[in-house]
Amino acid sequence: MKIKQFEVPGLAQFSYVISSEDEAVVIDPMRDVDRYMNYAKEQGVAITSVTETHIHADFASGSLALAEATGAQLALSAYDQAPYRYAMSHHALHDGDAVQIGNVRLVALHTPGHTPEHLSFVLFDQERDASQPLALFSGDFLFVGSLGRPDLLGEEAKQKLAHDLYDSLHERIASLPDGVHVYPGHGAGSLCGSGMSERAESTLGYERLSQPLFKLKEDAFAREILASVPPMPSYYPRMKELNSKGASSVADLPGEIALTPARVATLLATESATVVDLRRPEAFGGAHIPGAMNIGAGQNLSLWAGWMLAPERKLILVNDEGDDEESRRSLVRVGLDHIEGFLQKGMAAWVDAGMEFTRTTQLSTKEVFERHPDTRILDVRSHKEWTGGHIQNAIHIPLGELKDRLKELHGDNDIIAVCGSGYRSSIAASVLQASGFKGISSMDGGMSAWKERKLPLTTS
Repeated sequence: MKIKQFEVPGLAQFSYVISSEDEAVVIDPMRDVDRYMNYAKEQGVAITSVTETHIHADFASGSLALAEATGAQLALSAYDQAPYRYAMSHHALHDGDAVQIGNVRLVALHTPGHTPEHLSFVLFDQERDASQPLALFSGDFLFVGSLGRPDLLGEEAKQKLAHDLYDSLHERIASLPDGVHVYPGHGAGSLCGSGMSERAESTLGYERLSQPLFKLKEDAFAREILASVPPMPSYYPRMKELNSKGASSVADLPGEIALTPARVATLLATESATVVDLRRPEAFGGAHIPGAMNIGAGQNLSLWAGWMLAPERKLILVNDEGDDEESRRSLVRVGLDHIEGFLQKGMAAWVDAGMEFTRTTQLSTKEVFERHPDTRILDVRSHKEWTGGHIQNAIHIPLGELKDRLKELHGDNDIIAVCGSGYRSSIAASVLQASGFKGISSMDGGMSAWKERKLPLTTS
């Protein structure tokens, strides 16, 4: 038996391939399924089953696409319910049902709380001991250091789900021994729960001993878990809807088309298109296409693109060179499929073609500290970051809320956007500029640089 964990940084998502003999099952696959198929080929095994723990909210699932590509059985929870129900053909898994892979038996365990339909999977290696559970693939029910948020379905559902989560914790997995390995669906950085550990796996005994939530009575547990949930990205309901219907295959990754500057200009003039500038904030600040959104390439792209971009609009990608396959993968992982192409030879080609461009001023911490008193500081960090210390007289609008709260800044110009490092503030600055605000700048290095220089903070 072999267990292979795949991680997608940024989304902090874990998926798993479990193989035994010449067969394999995949749990919670991402949408770019070639990674699993390539791994199976390397290992000389056939993917015969595909399953997932629940209808995901933070990424586009690859379960349907992988099952179709391999001919594997698609086995999904039998406990789905409105408003999100599986629409694709599948084998329904009830509590106690098993998926057999070689000598491995995966038993479905209904563990509602994060979502009503949530399943965990208990692994038995029949070659070693058919009666002894070895591992729990806990999805978004149990993380290392945390538990799954129960508020995804809104105000009416969250109270019941919080109590369901308590029952899953104290009843559904109560009989499992402490030595069972825990393989979660997410790690540190995911917004599907709060306070997750950096560790990628654990044991059930360690989590029982170390997690304070395990020790609380039911009503206190429900209050605490609901009070601790992180901000919910606005794209989560869209992902739930997409995954309940079944995300289409992206075997042919969209956007592998080189666009000349003239073609980009035409698209912007005639189509509902958005330029996504993937460069670092300082490069974006030096020169960018007017109206572009600066969401930098790398591990944070999926989250913030999903949160900030309209899925129905065509996307034109810009960096310093041309194509960026990994960025295109990051976009389709959150259901942003309408990638028209990329600016051929990058931003330099746009400038060399004599096209219009604009700038975003990057200010040092010293310049921000010595700013004109009429200049507004816009802090776009999370509430937790804000309460830990911020610049005097700054206004606080978390980045994920900015588009919906622009009216609060109406009439304001000369705004300096601030975040932790400069990444989010550059996104914010690009949103403000695209919305018609003037005199927009971003603080280079963010609050990390501000604190490094020991400049004054307030918590009031």
